[in-house]
Amino acid sequence: MSSCAFAVGFLGLLTAVLSLIQGCPDVDLTLTPWNPGHDPTAQVVVGRGQKYLLQSSATFFSLEVKDGGRLVFADLGPTSQAEIVLRSREIIVRSDGEFHIGSETCPYQGKVTVSLYGRKDDLMNSKQFLVMAGGALEIHGQHKLAWTQLTQTVPAGGLPKGAYGWDSSIGSGGRGIHVHVIDDISGAVMDWQRFDTQADEGDSRSLASFLDQVPSGKVVALQVYQKASRKLEETALDKIRELGSVEIDSLATRDPWVFVGVKGDPSVAVEQRIPYVDTQTTGTAAITATFDAFFGSYDVTVTSEWLGGRSRCTFSVDRAGGEYVINLKDDVTSWQSGDHIVLASTDYNMEQAEEFQLLPCPECSDHQVKISGQVRYTHFGEISDDVDLRGEVGLLTRNIRFQGEVEDSCYGDNFCQYFDYDTYGGHLKILPGFKNVHLSGIEFTRMGQQVLGSYPVHFHMAGDVDEVGGYSRPTYVRELSIHHCFSRCVTIHGTHGLLVQDTVGYDTLGHCYFLEDGVEQRNVLDHNLGLVTRAGTLLPTDRDSDMCRAMRDGVYGNHVPKPNSECRAVTTFWITHPNNILTNNAAAGSLHTGIWYIFHREPTGPSEGALPKYQSERAPLGRFYNNRAHSNGIDGLMIDGGVKTSQPSANSPEEYLSRKGARYKPHQNSDLLLPRVPAMIEGLISFKNVEQGAWVRGGDIWFNKCAFVDNGKGLTMASEGTFPNDEGSSQQIWNSVFIGESENVGTASGSSVWGIGGVKPVGRSLPIATDFPIRGLEVYDGPILAESCTFKKYAAAPEYNRWSGAIGFKLKNGWQTAPNNNLTGIKFEDVETRAFFGGMDLPFFGTFEKDGDKTQIFHDVDGSTTGHPDTYVVGQDNYLVRNLGCLARPEWRAYVCSGKYAQLFIRAKQPGDLVMSMVRDEYPDQPYILKGPTSQGANGVQKYQPPVMLEKSYTIHWDGRAPQQIFIYPINFNSGDWLRLGLCYPPGTIFRVTYQLETRVPNAIVHDEEVYPVSSLNAVEGGDGKLFFFEESTGLLFMKVRANYDREGYNYCSHMGCERIVISATMTSDAVSDCTAAAYPKYSLAPTETVPMPSFLSMVNDCTGCGAPEPIVYDDNLKFLEVTIQAAGMEEMGLGYRPFIEVDGVRFDDRYRGFMVIAVDALTGVVTHQMTFDTHGQAEADAAMANFIRSDIPKNSIVLVATRDTSSRHARECLIALMEVGAQEPVQTDFRGNFAMVGFKGTIWPTWIQQVKLPSTQGPAQIYTRIPLMG
Repeated sequence: MSSCAFAVGFLGLLTAVLSLIQGCPDVDLTLTPWNPGHDPTAQVVVGRGQKYLLQSSATFFSLEVKDGGRLVFADLGPTSQAEIVLRSREIIVRSDGEFHIGSETCPYQGKVTVSLYGRKDDLMNSKQFLVMAGGALEIHGQHKLAWTQLTQTVPAGGLPKGAYGWDSSIGSGGRGIHVHVIDDISGAVMDWQRFDTQADEGDSRSLASFLDQVPSGKVVALQVYQKASRKLEETALDKIRELGSVEIDSLATRDPWVFVGVKGDPSVAVEQRIPYVDTQTTGTAAITATFDAFFGSYDVTVTSEWLGGRSRCTFSVDRAGGEYVINLKDDVTSWQSGDHIVLASTDYNMEQAEEFQLLPCPECSDHQVKISGQVRYTHFGEISDDVDLRGEVGLLTRNIRFQGEVEDSCYGDNFCQYFDYDTYGGHLKILPGFKNVHLSGIEFTRMGQQVLGSYPVHFHMAGDVDEVGGYSRPTYVRELSIHHCFSRCVTIHGTHGLLVQDTVGYDTLGHCYFLEDGVEQRNVLDHNLGLVTRAGTLLPTDRDSDMCRAMRDGVYGNHVPKPNSECRAVTTFWITHPNNILTNNAAAGSLHTGIWYIFHREPTGPSEGALPKYQSERAPLGRFYNNRAHSNGIDGLMIDGGVKTSQPSANSPEEYLSRKGARYKPHQNSDLLLPRVPAMIEGLISFKNVEQGAWVRGGDIWFNKCAFVDNGKGLTMASEGTFPNDEGSSQQIWNSVFIGESENVGTASGSSVWGIGGVKPVGRSLPIATDFPIRGLEVYDGPILAESCTFKKYAAAPEYNRWSGAIGFKLKNGWQTAPNNNLTGIKFEDVETRAFFGGMDLPFFGTFEKDGDKTQIFHDVDGSTTGHPDTYVVGQDNYLVRNLGCLARPEWRAYVCSGKYAQLFIRAKQPGDLVMSMVRDEYPDQPYILKGPTSQGANGVQKYQPPVMLEKSYTIHWDGRAPQQIFIYPINFNSGDWLRLGLCYPPGTIFRVTYQLETRVPNAIVHDEEVYPVSSLNAVEGGDGKLFFFEESTGLLFMKVRANYDREGYNYCSHMGCERIVISATMTSDAVSDCTAAAYPKYSLAPTETVPMPSFLSMVNDCTGCGAPEPIVYDDNLKFLEVTIQAAGMEEMGLGYRPFIEVDGVRFDDRYRGFMVIAVDALTGVVTHQMTFDTHGQAEADAAMANFIRSDIPKNSIVLVATRDTSSRHARECLIALMEVGAQEPVQTDFRGNFAMVGFKGTIWPTWIQQVKLPSTQGPAQIYTRIPLMG
């Protein structure tokens, strides 16, 4: 044997040994090579004593691995062009059978496809891969990063300010010449005008004047729509000739003509004119002109045509070349050319998610990839206003693929009325008793079926699959790419302790990550991405509105389902038991909701009876940390509601598992008699959700270090309509950020609602409607606490009839609002409207006559919201709680008041359908009308929930005969708190009045004593609240409503129970019980102030120590660059101001005149370049500075600029270079003016770019900022 052959043999043996050591299953020497070929009728069994190494593609009817049989796929290696494709209608692994593709320690490197085939109408087909009792499934593909985030915005069209497109056929045409002016630096359209030069000579002169005013160097595009020549006079013709047009002199009626040129440079002009023939066949004049810019090249495309009987024009500006390099947070060297990725939407519309194929990119860094194709929508990639709003990027391609083979279109009973494609894919199901299952590095596509139990990855009734269940290697699925599937992503059904990690679920039907029966616990969902979660048919909660109304097989009788209350819940993370862990996940676009904790009052389906009733509703929440929810059609996060756990019936006709009410109240061991356990929501970032960033209702639910950005409503925290569902509980939020209008303005072409912002007058996408009142914190029910929170960028926009506010209230609210909704340590930045209460004349506020609309109130504990500590903000028409010292806030439609506040809960029955009028004696001409929160019949029980000022007197009247029984609860009263109450009854009424203590859990009356009548009002007022006086002359039953015990914490009631007065009345008259005419003016009082208004605190404008203490960013590797710039002219320097640039504490303050320019690597924060340029004293410095910026400073650099003394004399080209790195015109300073700037050299202008330009004597120009680095 030659030495060469020996070496080759030795290396092969060494490789095999190393593979064996690494646990590579395909190097097992006991395996028999297997190449079974293709036989679609073969029912293959790999059984006892059979251990096969599959080396080539194969096709079977079915494959079963059992009884110790072992099937291992040969690894052909990453460079092999061959692929092993296993096709079968069904694959079953059971009874000590094993199925291996790679291993955990030796991931498979070649290419494999497991393809399940067959049609639904073929009765012999199941299209399933089953792992049954005793079976082992080990599949491990290449380790690849599952998903990451952008570190730089990817703009629509690849242009810094986004692409532009116009088409006259969509209603924005108009006869004549259309002119677009394009900024030569950014490619952005600066102006667009139309001139009817066919009919109006004045328009022709206006066209000439318009072109004359276009700045030199700007790109100009002209095109004819319909016709434009008859009144085109000489001044306009001259200006068009000056641009470089030759064809304009030949333009005839209806000639299609297009032109693109540069003002001041006729040599670059391009144009085309087509002589008109007829409206049907003339043709299209079309040109594309390409221009070079700092970020690359861009195309200006213009068309004008007469075809098919109509005229049409189009105009667009797009990046040239059809490729773009994107910057990413993580090392993506595991992603390869040819792989497919998806960029998540960062706007309200989930459909703005876009797929791209990766191109070779030798120039890319480890954190960059190059994508192929035009970017249609902007994908925001910044940490903005201290919140991580960077869009997600997910990998779709894996070297191991599971797929279902499908037909070209929908057929048979596959719900073709809803889907125009075949939804009968394959499915993988893991059943109880399996030996081992571990999946990683696999792509699943065209999997799942619109059939219950048939999902891409499905753990079905598997029980405990971790150490608790006896598995030494706990079960997991990770690094899966599940996309374009037909029913869910990962289903966890009757299974506990499963790890789902680093998985992408994209473009799927029905709930994506799905816990099914309300019994599943201890599962961990970590660092998973779900996006574009669409409606499916399987469950009522999977369905959209049309499906909901149409699918009625599961309801009782003729019931028509109501979408808003029974369906309409398509969710990316559907969590049916709180005892699961959610960390580091992203719900990046669902038809309805991102993350929903929904409660099964009792387990459903095959898990029925597995847990006690109410266990799920009362179980503590597993860890919730660093999850994101955005681009969802309704809510980002929902913690509320349940599903129907009973079958449909005449009394309850809704379908089984349709939505139904439930309340979450977490306690130790799910026992309401044990202490509460607050559900902690930590690190939620929720943005661009159409209706709500988060809605939570129930017991203790607390938020910490969260952010709510660009949502219709940021956060709604609700307890219950009357008494809190879990007495003593509260909803709280601390250390969090709310932003109304972020720098992420979205993309007009992909937005259903586009309007002008209220904070900045720029176009942006908006939730729901252009006049929808955006709110940050929505106050509802209570009690709530907001502490150390920052509100940014909220402003009403009256010019657009949009009445937004940082703090608002639930719209059209019939329920109570607690006066102990407390705000403290609040900070406002760039907020014009801190609070807004609404009104009946405004959009979306309705009639503004519901009880909750009238009872709006919150407590400013420390004065950080109003400037007056320990005050209450109340509705402007609420005279139950007003006083003379209240301060008007007309821009809020509210008053700021001081005083002692509490509530009354009044329950009335026999009848229960009355309107109650409550009058404060100090404002007898301002009755307060309450109708109750819900419509009640005469036999019902109505609830009235007015806020009140303590130590005041009130009367109550009715629009019919008074109720026979009234329960009065003093709510939020402390021991000794009181008010006087007079209730109207007919003359001759006989009363029985009792004082009771009622416990809530368990519900019981623990104390009951008589309240005795007295003969005078003075006796009542001097008593302890257990006396009453009926005044026949006025018809008023007077009582002193007084609390005898203290409350604890957030309890509405005392520590002894809920104190209440029960009035039972026997009436002999049916007269209407309205005693106002007799009561007033007899009991009228002059308004008085019980608590003086506290002094104004100036801290309200700059509250030190208030607001969120740190950015809402959960990225351990992220660093911020701290930059301070001071620019000073001669006058400012004479006052002691010295120009400098400081980077992370290192000061650069060279003595120079003109500009100092410093470049900092945007990934590392390292200063790479520093130069000064005397553009005042040296003419050559102008070009030198421009060349320094354009040629010497590398891309992805932060550019810092400061002027010293003066810089203006020779500065020309360098100012254009500054505009290329983000400066805004006018850049030129006056003599000895002050100019400071933070810019960026790259393919996009981040939103943190800023400049300060001040004339001499008004400086210095100063900037302080913290810039998130991209590395």
